[in-house]
Amino acid sequence: MEHFTWLDYSVFVAYLLATMAIGALFMRGQRNVADYFLAGRSMGSLVISMTMLAALFSGISFLAAPAEGYLHGPAFYLVNLGFFIATPITTIFMLPFFYQARFFTAYQYLEERFSGVVRTVASASFILRVLLWLALATYAPALALEQATGLPLWFSILCTGMLTTFYTTFGGMKAVIWTDVMQLIVLFGGQIIISLTALTRLPGGIGQVAELAAADSRWTLSFSLDPTERLTIWGLILGGAFMHLVQMATDQVSVQRYLTAKSLREAQRGLWIKLLLVLPVTAVFYGAGLILFAYYQVHGDPLADGRIGKADQILPYFVVTELPAGFSGLLIAAIYAASMSTISAGINSLTSASLIDFYQRWWPQADMTPRGQLRLARQLTLVYGALVIAFAFLVQHLGTLLEASNSVIGLVGGPLLGMFFLGIFSRRATARGALLGWLAGVGTLLWVWLGTNVSFLWYTLIGCGATLVAGCLISRLEAAPDRRRLEGLVWNRARAGDER
Repeated sequence: MEHFTWLDYSVFVAYLLATMAIGALFMRGQRNVADYFLAGRSMGSLVISMTMLAALFSGISFLAAPAEGYLHGPAFYLVNLGFFIATPITTIFMLPFFYQARFFTAYQYLEERFSGVVRTVASASFILRVLLWLALATYAPALALEQATGLPLWFSILCTGMLTTFYTTFGGMKAVIWTDVMQLIVLFGGQIIISLTALTRLPGGIGQVAELAAADSRWTLSFSLDPTERLTIWGLILGGAFMHLVQMATDQVSVQRYLTAKSLREAQRGLWIKLLLVLPVTAVFYGAGLILFAYYQVHGDPLADGRIGKADQILPYFVVTELPAGFSGLLIAAIYAASMSTISAGINSLTSASLIDFYQRWWPQADMTPRGQLRLARQLTLVYGALVIAFAFLVQHLGTLLEASNSVIGLVGGPLLGMFFLGIFSRRATARGALLGWLAGVGTLLWVWLGTNVSFLWYTLIGCGATLVAGCLISRLEAAPDRRRLEGLVWNRARAGDER
């Protein structure tokens, strides 16, 4: 197959250098961990919405969404309807609890509400989940680069991880946010270019896409209540809503972005703006996969005849073989840089959780001067960068990028979401109830994952539900928490009305 030209390599390197330059630019002025982790709490609503969209459409999504459309059709696009459930819950009910106390991490709330042990378990769960997720984000651009250049997968993984770790160590959250904005524009524009290029080379245009998709039953959508079916409308909307809630309401990667806002209202407004943009933007990503399916029905399927080894390589294969020199370099660089930005934000969040939730609590006598904190934050970033690289060599055995990433979210995030729900919505919930409920959720999910054929879409809902049921029952066996201690930590309709 064709690989990069010298022009593609030039554009690729130039784009990555520009991304690194943005990181270096914002390194200046970092005086403390508030600057490093929260960008000085200076961001407006539009920037918040853009960085949240960029987090959603990482290098994983850029490859996984078209691969899903190419393999199975556009049905998975409907998972985005779950945002219409998850966004109001996050914005109205949960975000105020993170912002009003000026927390650095989401898990500080759980200590205030329950205990330090609950906070530790929650933060450790987040660290495990995000380490696996970042490994996927490191693997994604390596997969694209292997297809485009012929470089070995292991070499690309190593380069991606090392470059990102270096960039993250110095860039801080402000650099992450502004590179997010740049990546989103390039990735969205890239998907439009890919789709239009493929359509112009199909004799029947968009009509032929619809005909070929219908002939292959790509428009079929199941309304079955059977949880073992891979995709059903109920799994996509309900299961999708809970997956989105994990990422939006319990994930330090997202919460840390909210906390960069100038105020609670700016953060909330940013989430509403993102909700308006998510459907049209995601339609382009999943639509590209369906168009590529039709294109390769006419021009020969590269997956069927062995020109590519994984469906996740379909988009970079088209980019390299069908787009003019220079464009392919730009788009592969965008995939690479978007993943770098995702990894950067994730490692930054892992570092903040480790420093705030563990180090400062367990070693309070250590050097906690602003300079000492900043130095430690950069050291932890290097450690997490090395761990992400190590994990990235393992994730290629977890199935497609889409299934692997959502399975990780469900298996680890569902019980964590249940703990947050217990804390915010139940005055009766106790620390022991939250802990044992979490254990019940984890145990239930392990049984579902290993012993059943339930679709990955339901993992988060099942884990959250099991945690809630067990947590409520166990809490009923104990004395109720002191109501005075719960003031400001549990949802109160009257108080919320006063705040608005």
